[in-house]
Amino acid sequence: MIIEVKDLRKTYVMGSETIDALRSVSLQIKRNEFVALMGPSGSGKSTLMNLIGCLDSPTSGEYYLNGINVSGMGDAELAEVRNKQIGFVFQTFNLLPRMSSLENVALPLIYAGYNKSDRLEKARQVMSDVGLESRMYHKPNELSGGQRQRVAIARALINDPALILADEPTGNLDTRTSEEIINIFKDLHRKGNTILLVTHEPDIAAHARRIVRLRDGLVESDSSESAFPNQNLATY
Repeated sequence: MIIEVKDLRKTYVMGSETIDALRSVSLQIKRNEFVALMGPSGSGKSTLMNLIGCLDSPTSGEYYLNGINVSGMGDAELAEVRNKQIGFVFQTFNLLPRMSSLENVALPLIYAGYNKSDRLEKARQVMSDVGLESRMYHKPNELSGGQRQRVAIARALINDPALILADEPTGNLDTRTSEEIINIFKDLHRKGNTILLVTHEPDIAAHARRIVRLRDGLVESDSSESAFPNQNLATY
């Protein structure tokens, strides 16, 4: 089991008000699953994503990532787990503007202790895997939105993570480019990667093999087959 969440809760105190962002969520995700996480604003999906991504700690409950209990870890320990176990892909790409695409992709390997030549060699290979051989030395502002997201995906893959966590990865892209990006995720899934895709778009979620819906801090439904017709994007 790559992800095992047991009775996870997250409470925020804002002045005199207590907000239960997650109200007892239990969830299991197996290795090599492709799961979409959905829910309306305020459902708790962003909170759950932050907890699964080791960007925050729960108020109570347990979270095991790849067999490691991370729910009680401090910031330094969580940072190490993030770097070794999770590859992040964000809606806004989060690329450093003054670095080339290749340098952006290689950046996580600095924290993993690789020397420069090994970092760049591995980054070139991963960029080739996502079809960006000809854009390695371009800076982010010289790339299209789809190309920037490919760079972000390559960066997410560079440490061979146990989990790829994608937060609205097609949110800033047009339909055609969204199709290209989702097809990359599907190809990664075929190659054995575990993917958790956070999205509010039904046609994007429909490409996953399982859809988990949250509402009011609870799991509302958990379906192993896409519940939406796939009209706009290519299917398997």
